[in-house]
Amino acid sequence: MVNYLKALNNRAQLAQKRLKDSCNILFNMRKGIWDQYFQTAPSHQNAIDIFRGEWTSKFPSKALKAGEADLFNDVKVKWGIQQLGGVVGKSVLELGPFEGGHSHMLQKQGAASITAVEANPRAYMKCLIAKEVLDLNRVKFLCGDFMEYLRHSSQSFDICFASGVLYHMQNPVELLDLISRRASKVFLWTHYFDAKLCNQNTYLKPRFSAVEEANYKGFRYQNHVYTYKSRSWKVFCGGPGGTSHWLKRQAILDACKHVGFTDIQINYEELNHCHGPCFALTASKKA
Repeated sequence: MVNYLKALNNRAQLAQKRLKDSCNILFNMRKGIWDQYFQTAPSHQNAIDIFRGEWTSKFPSKALKAGEADLFNDVKVKWGIQQLGGVVGKSVLELGPFEGGHSHMLQKQGAASITAVEANPRAYMKCLIAKEVLDLNRVKFLCGDFMEYLRHSSQSFDICFASGVLYHMQNPVELLDLISRRASKVFLWTHYFDAKLCNQNTYLKPRFSAVEEANYKGFRYQNHVYTYKSRSWKVFCGGPGGTSHWLKRQAILDACKHVGFTDIQINYEELNHCHGPCFALTASKKA
């Protein structure tokens, strides 16, 4: 009987400890920068530190500490702007501004207005911080799904910048079609599916599953289903769904032509990128 009571007591203590640990974990998850007050004078770094440890991009000023990727000085975007004849005085639609790096570049290069649509709440808040830090007074950041924006907005733009978004789509060809209805010029940077290269990539191989035959307004192609593995991460920057559909390289080019983009230029192609083969392209409609 004594041993039995000891065992019950041990179990009760263990259960109590587990409950206490769970409460501590829950409390610590809730307690963060949102529950604290800054006790230093106002600064740009304070604003950036709201998302300390979550930034991907580094700011133009070396005095500001954020991420490591040079997205505020992206050579691919510089090339795209040049290929499209510049953005001075132009209206630009940017899809998925992420942390505002490309928005900053577009304003710096003279765009008259930039409308940037971001669905990820954390990314949207970072964009607002970048807007204040860098005085992006010609950029309007909108919080919402850019597919819904494109489907229902009647506004047109001179140029569309869509960097790092096509491969996150459920309906990538529809996105290209919607872009073509809103702008006569487009810059894309995207990953694409290549069976050999993706199967050789240990990061990518387990993420691809089915191949789906698809048809969008008479354009036949294949969707290669990609499954996200990191949606719970605070730094997650994928699409809104649990999966996305990747296109083959040629399918992207053919889809661009199908929706009316004819003058296509390609650069910055990386076959062995750690997250999959990718390229940048510009495309324009005939005048």
